[in-house]
This record gives sequence, C-alpha cells and structure tokens, in this order.
Amino acid sequence: MSATCSLVSKFAEVFLNPILALVFAVGLLVFVFGLVEFLWGLSQEAGEKERGRQHMLWGIAGMFVMSSAYAIVLLISKIVGGTMPC
Repeated sequence: MSATCSLVSKFAEVFLNPILALVFAVGLLVFVFGLVEFLWGLSQEAGEKERGRQHMLWGIAGMFVMSSAYAIVLLISKIVGGTMPC
C-alpha cells in the first residue's frame, strides 16, 4: 500500500497541482480582464459593459471549479493516505 500512496502523492504533486494552479491563474486573469473591460465600458455603450460582466462571471466560475478540483484531489490523497503540500 505504501507504493500506491507514494504514487498518488507524487502524481498530485508533480502533475495535478501545477495544472490546477495554471488554470486557476487563467481564471483570475479572465476575471481581471473582465473587470477592466467593465470599468472601461462604463462610459461607452452597454455592450462593452455587459461583455465585461460576463468575463468576470466566467472568471469567478473558473476559479471556483479549480478550487473545488483541488479540494477533491486533496480529499482523494488523504483517503489513499498520501500527503500533499499546501
């Protein structure tokens, strides 16, 4: 069982955590881009403002999904018995 724990822990540490962090960062960038687009569109037509609002919404949704995915990976790692860095 120790080999399985080690394998799951290494897989999460080397492969899953960097991918989750990268996609979370993309979600954060989409949110910030939407915020800038929303603020820029305040003085312009309504379409720009609405598009910025949509980008912010999808950015928040992406960050929520990636946080949930990290929690699921952490839960699976704890069930198997591995450790994950925080």
